[in-house]
Amino acid sequence: MMEMGMLHGARAFVRQALISCYNKERMDEMSYQIKPWQDLTICDDYMFKLIMRRKHICKRMLEKILQVPIRDITYPEEEKNMKMQYDSKGVRLDVFVADDENTVYDIEMQVRKPDDDGLCRRTRYYQSMIDADLLERGADYDKLNSSYVIFICPFEPFDRGRHIYTFKNLCLEDKDLELGDGATKIFLNAVGTADDVTPDVKCFLDYVNGVLSNDDFVQEIDKEIRAVKKLENERVRYMTYAMKMQEERKEGREEMKREMQHDLTIEMLKDKKPIQEIMHYTKLTEAEIREIAKELL
Repeated sequence: MMEMGMLHGARAFVRQALISCYNKERMDEMSYQIKPWQDLTICDDYMFKLIMRRKHICKRMLEKILQVPIRDITYPEEEKNMKMQYDSKGVRLDVFVADDENTVYDIEMQVRKPDDDGLCRRTRYYQSMIDADLLERGADYDKLNSSYVIFICPFEPFDRGRHIYTFKNLCLEDKDLELGDGATKIFLNAVGTADDVTPDVKCFLDYVNGVLSNDDFVQEIDKEIRAVKKLENERVRYMTYAMKMQEERKEGREEMKREMQHDLTIEMLKDKKPIQEIMHYTKLTEAEIREIAKELL
């Protein structure tokens, strides 16, 4: 009897979780809107990627963040990276570049803070995408390029107040021993309070946070954004992109909604809930519910 009660309680928990997720997805879908072209800032994914396609700006930003001179940067062919985008789990490399030392950089504008440790695990996924692309292009396992995954965050990622957090793989038993796998993850925090970055990096992070200063690099970026917004062809490209993304988002949410309706129906059928109650929570017809019920026979 106790096991049956625990099973019923577990099913009830799953059922309530599915209902909550279903309702949240419906609210998110209704609240999604295309942002007007003139309102885009450096924090918006599309504008960030567009501005970072300006080689002189991207190169200069990397030099400031890493505090090293870079002779040149190149942008790998976009078709391959777009293939990675759509064939994977929808995670995309914002700005994927390589320098004259064959070090590769993935630079991301991470506007929203994922739940729990999602942000950290996301860097692991990006790293796997970079390595897969390098191997596909002929790199040997023991000669994989050094790489940096850089997240620019207009929020505090680790609650330590730092502007910059740099991670490498170290030995837990001997912190002076680095693994040497060539992988580095950097998180830049636009709302940090520590005095741990150079004044020009601080000005850039302030700009990400909406504060325009007289710093020459910030002024260069802001001028470029204002110039881009005057280009009609770029505005049209953005509207085409935004509408496509909205359509894909809607299709994805429809598929997710169908999956949640199906799973919720299964859980409620297992709990022998009345058809009318299942119809109320799932918004499915009686015929659709009876069709799903055949899976339990």
